Amino acid sequence: MSNTREAILNQVRAALGNRSVDAASVRSAAQALLADPAATRPAPGAGSLADRFIEKVTSPRVAASVTRLSAMAEVPAAVRDYLQARGLLQSIALQPNDALRALDWSAFEVHETVAAKEPVAVGIARWGIAETGSLVFHSGPDLAVLGNFLPLHHIVVLPSQNLLPYLEDYAALAAGQPMPRNVNLITGASGTTDIEGSLVLGAHGPRYLHVLVVQVHA
Repeated sequence: MSNTREAILNQVRAALGNRSVDAASVRSAAQALLADPAATRPAPGAGSLADRFIEKVTSPRVAASVTRLSAMAEVPAAVRDYLQARGLLQSIALQPNDALRALDWSAFEVHETVAAKEPVAVGIARWGIAETGSLVFHSGPDLAVLGNFLPLHHIVVLPSQNLLPYLEDYAALAAGQPMPRNVNLITGASGTTDIEGSLVLGAHGPRYLHVLVVQVHA
């Protein structure tokens, strides 16, 4: 393996020639990019943040599904419809979040502990990133990390006021704030995941990801 790697690197070096790297030029170019981050961002596209997020999260590359809702009170009915359409039992692992607990789940068998191979879990994202169709979760008393990775079907509530245009916007909001033990940046569903240390960056554990985008009216 090391011989193959060295052979590849030698070919790269040969293609590049013996050009030296001017550290000052590299530093100057990097500073120019940092001075105008908007110049390096993709065009935002047409439509609202919700429109752009939905376009990205339902794209073939991300492969999630979406239901748009006009109020949080509609979430249980949307979850019911999702389960019925797939022949699933009306049983869910519900994230112990106050906004979710306040809803009417009387038609469901509800538990908060997420087991291995949990059929369905319902949670709420802290943020959504329109640029990539990603969901941001912070671990804490109201969110166990494994709740994002163990269920087969993960239904995620995303209030529209928690949508951000770019990933850098989330970074700016998080800067200077106390960080949780785990930050999950989730883009789509794959059935596999990589977990490294206290920061999880990778594929979504559940096989199916369904996002309920709730329009919040001012």
